[in-house]
This record gives sequence, structure tokens and C-alpha cells, in this order.
Amino acid sequence: MEDSVDLCDLQANGDENERADGAPSTSTSSPYKLFGRQNSVHQMMGGGKAADVILWRRRHVSVGVIVVATAAWFLFERSGLSFLSICCDVLLILVVLRFLHAKYAVRRKRPLRSLPELVLSEEMVNSAAASFRAKINYLLLMAHDITLGKDFKLFFKVVIALWLLSVIGSLISFYTLAYIGTIVFITVPALYDKFEDHVDRYAGKIHRKLSKHYKIVDENVISRFPRNLQRDKDL
Repeated sequence: MEDSVDLCDLQANGDENERADGAPSTSTSSPYKLFGRQNSVHQMMGGGKAADVILWRRRHVSVGVIVVATAAWFLFERSGLSFLSICCDVLLILVVLRFLHAKYAVRRKRPLRSLPELVLSEEMVNSAAASFRAKINYLLLMAHDITLGKDFKLFFKVVIALWLLSVIGSLISFYTLAYIGTIVFITVPALYDKFEDHVDRYAGKIHRKLSKHYKIVDENVISRFPRNLQRDKDL
């Protein structure tokens, strides 16, 4: 009787082991997210009114940004005037119109409209300074790592980015580049938010292929570089 119970226990344990070994793993790797993000696109953009405009949740404002950017590009690019002269002319017209309006209201004995008082609070200045300081420190840290040759990926990205900016700058003017950047900034995030799953899937495939090629370059080229200089610097 005891032998039959033991045989049953062994058979049950064997069946459980077979099911455990033969069953497919339910844990799947997390899907690839562009830029390694964890939050939604709206949260990455700040989650406020600016994010609503960029993601076209306020369509009239988004369209207004494109119209204003197009008009400004046409004005700066086609007028032949410099940026400083156009800004000074616009400010001159606004100041003269405002001054004449105030004098006209005084002569007609009409009350002047109160203008909003524009004052920078200490909290706003400290917040902007802290954010600017963090970004500057991050750029300095990147420059430090590139100078010491610690991060080849970062060095490669910076070189490619600077080279592309140099080539683009030699082909088009600064105004056109700023206009294209504005149009891209107001359209590409909205398109990505709409087709997020498809973009992440294809971006994941490209990322895996580039990682394989980088691994080959790292094993065959970068790993053969002498590391004596780096050790001497660390000492």
C-alpha cells in the first residue's frame, strides 16, 4: 500500500515537473519604447497646456502656431532685412501706437485700459535658474566623458549630430532651419502619439540591428584600443 502511494507521489511530481519544463514562459520581455520612456507622450511633454498644443489637443492654437511660424519665416527670409532690424521696427511701431492711443484717450477724457503688470517672481527666477543649471551640468558631464574617452556611443552621437548640423547649416539659412524645427516640433510628436505602437515596433527592430552592429564594432575595433592611457589618467 505504501509502495503504491509512493509511486503515485513520484508520478504526480514527475507530471508537475514536465508541465513546468514544457509550458511556455509567461514572462515576456517588455516592449521597446522610443527614447526609453516610461510615461506617456503627454507626460513627457510636461503634461500642461504646452503639451496639449504640441499634441494637437487644442487644434486652433496649434494651427495658429503654424500660421505665425510661416508668416515669420516669410517675413525674415524673403524681406532681406536682418533679424535685429525687423525686431526693432516691430517694437517701434508698437511703442508709437501705444503712446498715441494713450494721448488720444487723455484728450477724449476716456479711461485708459489697465495693462497687466509683468513682474518676474523670485520663485520663477530660481526655478528657471535651477533648470538651466541642471542642463548645463549635464552638458559639461557629457563633454567630460567624451574628452576622457569613457563613452564611445556618446562620442559617436555627438560627432554625427554636429556633422549633420554643419551640413544642414551650409545648405539652408538659420531662419529656414528654425522654421523647419518649429514645424517638426509641432507635428512629429502628435503623429508619434497617434501611431505610437507601430513606431515603437519598428524602432525596436532598428535598435536591435544597430546594437548587433555596434557589438561587432566594439569587439573587433574598440576593444583593441590600448587602455594604458586611461589607467594612467585614473591613477
